[in-house]
Amino acid sequence: MKISRNFALIALIAVGSLLMAPLVPALAAAPDSLLHFAQAIGAHADAGLLLAVAPLAAVRTLKAKKAEHLQAAQAINDIADRDLTAEEQTKLAGHMASIKSINAQIETAELLAAEQAGMGAGGIEVREGAVIESSDNRAADPQRGFKSFGEYLVAVKAGSVRNGSMDQRLTIGAAAPGTYGGEAVGADGGFLVPPAFSSQIFTLALTDDALLPLTDQTPVEGNGMVFPKDETTPWGTNGVRAYWQAEATAANATKPVLGTQAMRLHKLMALVPLTNELMSDSVAGGAFVMPLMARSIRWKTNEAIMFGSGDGQPQGMFNSGAVVVQPKEAGQATATLNINNIANMIARLPPGAYGDAQWYITPDALPSLFTMTLGNYPIYLPSSAGATGSPYGSLMGRPVNVSQHNPAFSAQGDVSLIVPNWYRTITKSGAGVQTDQSMHLFFDADVTAFRCTFRMDGGSKIAAPISQAKGSKTLSPFIQLQAR
Repeated sequence: MKISRNFALIALIAVGSLLMAPLVPALAAAPDSLLHFAQAIGAHADAGLLLAVAPLAAVRTLKAKKAEHLQAAQAINDIADRDLTAEEQTKLAGHMASIKSINAQIETAELLAAEQAGMGAGGIEVREGAVIESSDNRAADPQRGFKSFGEYLVAVKAGSVRNGSMDQRLTIGAAAPGTYGGEAVGADGGFLVPPAFSSQIFTLALTDDALLPLTDQTPVEGNGMVFPKDETTPWGTNGVRAYWQAEATAANATKPVLGTQAMRLHKLMALVPLTNELMSDSVAGGAFVMPLMARSIRWKTNEAIMFGSGDGQPQGMFNSGAVVVQPKEAGQATATLNINNIANMIARLPPGAYGDAQWYITPDALPSLFTMTLGNYPIYLPSSAGATGSPYGSLMGRPVNVSQHNPAFSAQGDVSLIVPNWYRTITKSGAGVQTDQSMHLFFDADVTAFRCTFRMDGGSKIAAPISQAKGSKTLSPFIQLQAR
């Protein structure tokens, strides 16, 4: 019998209700009552019946197991005052493997449920004992059902007030009630920001003049990473070397000289108090806070990559042992920039690296480029003249970036030439920028705190400038022009 979907829905609910009555005692006593219910209904069905409820019950069981592994993995990963022991790293890897396996099982179970639910397209075949189950798909929505970031802010404000109205979308993915730091209660540490909005902040932070995407970036699961490295050269006196071999003589054996680069994530945090009046306006709240957080994260990350001290933050490329300072020309006047400065800086790059190099200059140095020529040939091409996609055009074929991170004109480093992918960075895998919010830190001021954290580390791939095979000057991927 084929009937319309609406009528079939009513009929199936009625059939399910009649069948459920004699099963109430079993449902109350069974630890997985829904699964037992599905099995009991199946006893009344004919051989062709496929039940969607059993796969969905399995999904819930799998998700509960996944949550246990996530909690255990997070507890290990949150150890920040020391390196993880070998046992802890093994346990963390085990939990992550279990999570990956469970994700695959969940995907299979959900696919089975979807296929079973979709059978009989164009009309539903009504059979005795059929069961219909509905679910709230907001948990799968990366915005948790919120139309905008501003709407989320308004919901947080209402849910943070004592006896206020709690939007159920705020509780999706929250910790169990009564646990320490549960996101379901504002006073326990804030509400979990939907991942779509957290990702939006992360994307904004990496646009414009962001350096991080240009580096050799590696996401890590734990709190750090150790990279092996070999800084020997083929013309050096150690490491793997080849020799011309005379007939009937023993070969000269050599071996690699391997070192390591240990990196550990550092935390970058921004705390922004917003008045509740501002948050009451959903458009203003969302439009105001996100660009500010993105701008601050981008600025601090760039500054650390270039000039970080290495103490509680990444070691910047110009604070590493690999930096080279190109001397000014003999007798060069203050506040000048000439073609010889540019040519000599290019000559200090490692061979083969020029295609990845970029110029970073202070704004006050830009006018000097417009009149710079090599004979009758201009070596600086503004963006309108063609070049490389940079809004400031190119200098000797490489992009020019005008940056507030460079020192003032005529100071050391006002003009710099770098190869970004010779700088290594690590970031927290899958985390991006983590965002939280609570009104309780500034409760007496009627202000809500918005917090963003981003974890990363960085450092030069080489520890020192490269000595040439026959030339006298050292080479480096990080070159600054001397003060003039």
